[in-house]
Amino acid sequence: MKKSRLLGAVCACVISSIPLSAFAVGVPSQGTWETTLLPRSLDGDNTTAEAYYDTVLEITWLADANANGRMTWDAANTWAAGLDFGPGIDEWRLPTMIDTGTSGCNDSRTGGTDCGYNVQTGSASITVYSEMASMFYDTLGNLAYYTPATGVPQPGYGLTNTGPFDNLQSGIYQPGDYWSGLEYAPDTGLAWYFYFNDGYQAIDFKGNGYFAFAVHSGDVGASIVPVPAAVWLFVSGLLALAGLGRQHRR
Repeated sequence: MKKSRLLGAVCACVISSIPLSAFAVGVPSQGTWETTLLPRSLDGDNTTAEAYYDTVLEITWLADANANGRMTWDAANTWAAGLDFGPGIDEWRLPTMIDTGTSGCNDSRTGGTDCGYNVQTGSASITVYSEMASMFYDTLGNLAYYTPATGVPQPGYGLTNTGPFDNLQSGIYQPGDYWSGLEYAPDTGLAWYFYFNDGYQAIDFKGNGYFAFAVHSGDVGASIVPVPAAVWLFVSGLLALAGLGRQHRR
């Protein structure tokens, strides 16, 4: 009994010393996130990730995708602009996009426009048409509700991969609608948003309460020091021993 308690204490101690961000859930080989999102520290502890640098869009995403709950568009912009993690790590903003073609929402279920499903994404080396769409479709490899070019609903759509991010919203009771920083030119009472439930990009009234995902232009923060492989092997061994101990007691 004493041995069991001691083993549990050692496991808890070791696990608590490993950054929680290391356990972030992502789908391996889906999208490019494993190679294009680089962990960054914002709090001075170079073993924990509070942000991720996107090498495709050349921006840094805050790791917590729901750091302040639902907000109006104005409140979301104020919140993002007020983030300050020290010299050179202020000036945060909401993700932005480009209103392409005719000014306004050019809705399309089949894709290729600025509004609807399967919208344009892009990259910093060419043109970034929508930072959130690029994250959803390209980086995380998620699918829209409609199949491109056909307008037919497709299986497996939605936010199936959140990559390394925490609290990225998607669901019936907490729909994943996130404000863009771009105002709607034809009617300034509206602003653009992206819906992480099914990859839809559109417009809505600024007074509605949507979530906010903060980004920073360029690469900010400090590089993360990887946890040595030996530590993972040690923890795995301890957990295996704990499992054997439970079976023995039965």
